[in-house]
Amino acid sequence: MKRIVHKADTRGFANHGWLKSHHTFSFASYQNPERMSFGVLRVLNDDVVQPKMGFGTHPHQNMEIISIPLQGALSHKDSMGNKRAIEVGEIQVMSAGTGLTHSEFNDSKTNEVNFLQLWIIPEELNVEPNYEQRQFYSEEKRNLLQTVVAPKDKLESNALPISQQAYIYRIRLDLDNTIDLKVKSKQNGFYIFVVNGGVEVANTSLNKRDAIGVYETDNVTIKANVSSELIIIEVPMN
Repeated sequence: MKRIVHKADTRGFANHGWLKSHHTFSFASYQNPERMSFGVLRVLNDDVVQPKMGFGTHPHQNMEIISIPLQGALSHKDSMGNKRAIEVGEIQVMSAGTGLTHSEFNDSKTNEVNFLQLWIIPEELNVEPNYEQRQFYSEEKRNLLQTVVAPKDKLESNALPISQQAYIYRIRLDLDNTIDLKVKSKQNGFYIFVVNGGVEVANTSLNKRDAIGVYETDNVTIKANVSSELIIIEVPMN
C-alpha cells in the first residue's frame, strides 16, 4: 500500500473577501508541484461564499464537476437552461464535455454557503454536456457506504453519472464503527476526506478536513474515533 496524507492546514488558501477557499490540489494562484492531483481527481475545493455573493458566469470544458453543499444553498444557472438551487443533502454533477457556461450564487441575505467542488478528468473528451442533481438521504449512509456518483456505464442504484471510471461515496460512521473498502479495479485508489469527526486509516489519525490517499492496495479499513462524516473518492490512478 502507498499513501499520501494531506492535513487540513497544509491546503492552499485564498481569501477574496466574498469567497474563502481551501484548495487540496493546485488551483488558480495556489500552485504546488507536489499537489497536482490524485489520479484523475484534479480539484477538491472547500469553498465558503458570503451572503448575496457568488461566481459569475464562466466556462468549463472536458471536465466532470461535482458540487456537494455542506451548509446553506447554492443557486445554479447554466447555458443548458438549468436553473436550480442545490441544498444540503443534494449532489450536483456536470459533465462539461464540449463546453458550457454556468454561474453559482449564494442568494441568502444572512447565511454563508459552504460547499465542496470536485473536478475529475473525464475518460472521454468532447461528450455532450450533461447536468443532474439528486437528493441523498443521510440515514442511508449511516455506517454504510452510500454511492452518490458512478461511471455512466456502471450506474449503481440512484447514483449520478459521470464520464469516468470513478465513484464517490458518502458515509456517516458512528464511534468505534469500521468500514472496509475494496477497490472496483486494481488500477484505482481511494481518496478519503474527513468532512467532520476523526478516523483512523492506514495507521494514520485524521481529523476534520484532513485527507489521505491510498493506492496500490486491494482494500483499506476506516475506523471512527468519534462520530464522523466522510467523502470517499475512488479514482483510476493513471
